[in-house]
Amino acid sequence: MLLSIKKYFPFYKRLMKLAFPLVLTQAGQTTIQLIDNAMVGRVGTIELAAASFANSIFVVIMLFGMGLFFGITPLLGRAMGEGNDLKAAEIMKNGFSLSGIVLVVLFLFSWSLTWIMPFMGQPAQVVELAIPYYRTLVVSLVPFLFFILLKQVGEGMGNTLLAMVATISSNLLNVFFNYILIFGKLGFPELGLLGAGYATLISRIAMPLVLFAGFQKLNRIRFYFKLMYPVKSSFKQMKAIFKVGFPIAAQLVMEVSSFAGAAIMMGWLGDVPLAAHQVALSLASATFMIANGVAMATTIRVSYQLGNNDFNSMEKVAYSAVHLVVIYMALCGLAFYGFRYQLPYLFTTDAPVIKQAASLLVVAAIFQMFDGLQVVSLGVLRGFADVKAPMFIAGFSYVAIGLPVSYLCAFVFGYGPEGIWYGFVAGLVSAAILLSIRIRYKIKRIEKN
Repeated sequence: MLLSIKKYFPFYKRLMKLAFPLVLTQAGQTTIQLIDNAMVGRVGTIELAAASFANSIFVVIMLFGMGLFFGITPLLGRAMGEGNDLKAAEIMKNGFSLSGIVLVVLFLFSWSLTWIMPFMGQPAQVVELAIPYYRTLVVSLVPFLFFILLKQVGEGMGNTLLAMVATISSNLLNVFFNYILIFGKLGFPELGLLGAGYATLISRIAMPLVLFAGFQKLNRIRFYFKLMYPVKSSFKQMKAIFKVGFPIAAQLVMEVSSFAGAAIMMGWLGDVPLAAHQVALSLASATFMIANGVAMATTIRVSYQLGNNDFNSMEKVAYSAVHLVVIYMALCGLAFYGFRYQLPYLFTTDAPVIKQAASLLVVAAIFQMFDGLQVVSLGVLRGFADVKAPMFIAGFSYVAIGLPVSYLCAFVFGYGPEGIWYGFVAGLVSAAILLSIRIRYKIKRIEKN
């Protein structure tokens, strides 16, 4: 057994070296939301519920945009593995061209949803606070997605450090402006939840500026930017990027839609369950985003080894990533269960919210390993540029299984807020099993060919 695992040790080390900045970047992006929720929770339960409602809608659109740009990394990584500089420059140029169209469409669509929010069955006080906060998030979508595009380009070239620096810098900015705008410090008015929105907007404007400035300092990345300029954009190449990115975006949307749908259902149960849902989901998202950082590093390594035709290393990278993430998420599950009454105090002092959040964290402890397994499996499959099958698996697991189970358990069988989270367990277990089967099938097929 020990000898079997020992062969993976060099791959654990190389993967973690690449993943460490990505993990910090992902943790940093989650930290912005955690800090917002922690500070907003000090203002009041209604404000925390409004943040939950607004974020549950916004995150669906944000992840769709991110998914479209995630398609750049495996294509760029494979071109780099092949040593084809011109192909890499073409992918970059057409990625930037595609982003202009994507940003305009997503901004207009997400802004239009503010006219529908009052009709989603939420308490009137929650909706009144949520709409202006949501609109600041919509404006922040443009610089944030441009940052994601730049980050994917850097990661495709194997540089994960600069995005980490940009994210940490923006987090510090977010904390500062949260403090002065939410609570009205240093002569600024006390804006409450809206202040958190403005702070997020300011920090997200800073993110692409810091990252682009860092790119200018690296000769390797500057070389590809210069090589990119004379390349003409082509509809064919944009279509190729979209063809990989769209299924990733659709898969992310279907996964997060189950969580967004759960937030809306929580709102039907009242302010306290909705606020508790936001607290527990924020903690579960923090552990997930760290696992997602390892999954992103896995995509880079797998796509590079595939481009280099090193199939033995490709397989070991895939399985070493699964080992690391499953062990990490199992430990997180134990922490959620053991500290379920202490962790909610990071966000609120409201006793009913804490009690409800602690109960939801027990359910979160159950699905942690499955959540980690499904996300790292997605990372492996994206490295293969295998994106259509995971999209259908996500649709089946989260929409066809997860949401109906949530509704049935909560409102038909009477389990309430916990019942909604039982749907998460069902969806994640299904996704983890089916994606693991897909990995084994793809590895055998690639090696055979």
